[in-house]
Amino acid sequence: MVKDAVPGVGGEGRSWPTAEPGFWRQVVEQLSTALMVVDPAGRIHAVNPAAERLLGRAAAAMRGKDAHELLHRDTDGGTLLREQCPLLQVLTEGAPARGEGDSYLRGDGRLVTISWSASPLTDGGSFKGMAVLFTDITGDRSARRERAAYTSALEDLNERLTLVAEITDVLGQTLETDEALARLGRLLVPRLADWAAVDLRTGSGQVHRVTVAGPAGRAAGLEGGRERLPESGEADRSPLVRVLSGGDPVLRNEQDERDEQDQQDEAETAVPPGSPLAAVHSDFLRTVHATSAITVPLGARRQITGALTLVRTDPLHPFDTEDLEVVSDIGRRVGLVIDNARRFGRQRAVAEAMQRNLLAPLPQPGRLQLAARYQPAPAGSQVGGDWYDAFELKDGSLALVIGDVVGHDLTAAAGMAQLHGILRSLAWDHPGEPGAVVDRLDNAMPAITTVPMATLVLARVEGHPHTGPWTLRWTSAGHPPPLLLTPGGHAQYLEAGQGLVLGAPLDTGVGRPNATQPLPLGSTLLLYTDGLIEIPGSDLDTGLDRLRRHALTLAQAPLDTLCDQLLARMPPGSTDDVALLAVRLPAL
Repeated sequence: MVKDAVPGVGGEGRSWPTAEPGFWRQVVEQLSTALMVVDPAGRIHAVNPAAERLLGRAAAAMRGKDAHELLHRDTDGGTLLREQCPLLQVLTEGAPARGEGDSYLRGDGRLVTISWSASPLTDGGSFKGMAVLFTDITGDRSARRERAAYTSALEDLNERLTLVAEITDVLGQTLETDEALARLGRLLVPRLADWAAVDLRTGSGQVHRVTVAGPAGRAAGLEGGRERLPESGEADRSPLVRVLSGGDPVLRNEQDERDEQDQQDEAETAVPPGSPLAAVHSDFLRTVHATSAITVPLGARRQITGALTLVRTDPLHPFDTEDLEVVSDIGRRVGLVIDNARRFGRQRAVAEAMQRNLLAPLPQPGRLQLAARYQPAPAGSQVGGDWYDAFELKDGSLALVIGDVVGHDLTAAAGMAQLHGILRSLAWDHPGEPGAVVDRLDNAMPAITTVPMATLVLARVEGHPHTGPWTLRWTSAGHPPPLLLTPGGHAQYLEAGQGLVLGAPLDTGVGRPNATQPLPLGSTLLLYTDGLIEIPGSDLDTGLDRLRRHALTLAQAPLDTLCDQLLARMPPGSTDDVALLAVRLPAL
């Protein structure tokens, strides 16, 4: 047997048999990988037994046939244009190539997905065709599809869980119902739905559509309807009515609606007319061109505060049962937020009413003018314990009080009421230096109030109410300093008389400081709480400078205008309530 040496590693050669008759034919026939030889026109010249087995076709039946027309198909079994055949492109270029994912048609009609590698065949520099090796990867592709589907399902689940967690976090940051629902719409559209609507039950048995969000944001034109729930026992097929009446969450797709209508037509029975509430909901679904909708209760079955409806408009992307579970979970969480917001709103209303009712009417002593304002904290913030007071004392002087109880809740408002009454009694019964009165209040506070800590200014305007002259005598228990506006465009913070806040430990035998200040004719005195000068993100000095600047601008305005404008010119962002007390002396 003659051998041709092929250079190898380390100087030794590897020998391949070249002269033994039929050797290479045996190699091809015994090769476990399918082999097909095609001529430059793409006709099959030869195939090995492995190719016959893989394709389910005899070699004689394939020889001379156009490989593309005989074998190549799309994933659905349809024929492909010759321009879309990568093997034919390789024949045109005459260069090695490989591919994966092509579908070949077996003789029994089944499709197999193949991976192939093609090499050009030449003889004396002349291109004679291609040798194509190919293997069946149908099983591998199915496995990849399964892995891809599994990965996609995990990603989808993660997205759903992330959305639920984000909704819980975002809605938990507010106790204002309108703001919570506005945030909800922005979270749900377009991430989970094309449209979202929220209906809330009211105490009168009505249902109010409070918000609708769509692709362009809030759709106010679709909000505002108020309809009464049908009485128990009335027939009503509306998903909204069923959910609000304690039924299970409802998933309705376009096909469900058609099937139900067909059943009604076949039975030739008239469905009892829907309630006005059902008609409103049906009109909404038609208006937004819903093809799939989910309606779930807000809250638990025993405490349903309303309903959430999500809509999709793409018939190729309907809601499924997994979406229903996610939206139902969201509904329970949103219902809890709304219930908490309503509870907070009721508490807030009680506290505001109590505060306003405890703020006694202002006296009008002689030629002195007084004005006051109380502004509750913005919606969504908790109620504080700010208050003001003004009353005449036994000796004819005028007592002025501005105070702030530590805390922001109904307890703080109740504590304010306690301090308000006790301070009035002490100031009336024991006239004298303001510091001594506040010391007595500080000593009594732990025993007869629930207030842990508070700030205040107690001042006396001394002088004849008609003729003067007038002097201010005051003490401060850790409160912002009064602001005195005097003729000529001057403004001065009265920073003397400062002592510790009420409730802080005091040195035994050391009384609170007092301070005095003459009050010129035409001057204006401003007492205020920290809500007027403290804005989140801004320091105290900035707030004091801003108040001084605005007060000087308004110094000549009527006293009521001065108070109103000072409140109106506060920058946005305040989360505290504000009490403001102003006293103006006559000009002459």
